[in-house]
Amino acid sequence: FWVFAGLGAVAAVGFAAAQGGGLGGLTPADLLLFGAVVAAAIGYAEGGLLARELGAWQTVSWALLLASPVMLALTAWSVIDEPPQASPTQWWAFAYLAAVSMFLGFFAWYRGLAIGPMAQVSQVQLAQPVMSILWAALILGERVGWETALGGVAVIVCAGLAVRVRGRRATHS
Repeated sequence: FWVFAGLGAVAAVGFAAAQGGGLGGLTPADLLLFGAVVAAAIGYAEGGLLARELGAWQTVSWALLLASPVMLALTAWSVIDEPPQASPTQWWAFAYLAAVSMFLGFFAWYRGLAIGPMAQVSQVQLAQPVMSILWAALILGERVGWETALGGVAVIVCAGLAVRVRGRRATHS
């Protein structure tokens, strides 16, 4: 499982590096992004465990409530520093993404983490960027080159094999 999960992650990073012109060297932004990935992984793992006890929507709601003082302060600072400029349509799109894609989407995500083997369920995240590219091609007419298609297939195959190997091992034990 961990070999295929790692290969999937390497395929995703390799694809991003190839599309972005290479790794080139670590910048402070790269280190911040890596820290965010580690923090998200810890948050998902702990949130999945907590959702088994509290429930999915309660876990998400409590996390937002506890984080709100810091987030409100950062938002106020950001708005004062550079006031947002958007059309009403853009604000509606933002509201939809915040309420539906993020808030309600996390209910389903944490429910999945709570009821399934967390390591297997987490592999869905490797498929999400690939699905975004696929939908962008189908709905928006985005051009998908062979490199993108090959990278996406590699990520999906690795994630699928990781889940399959983990599932087979779990049924044999």
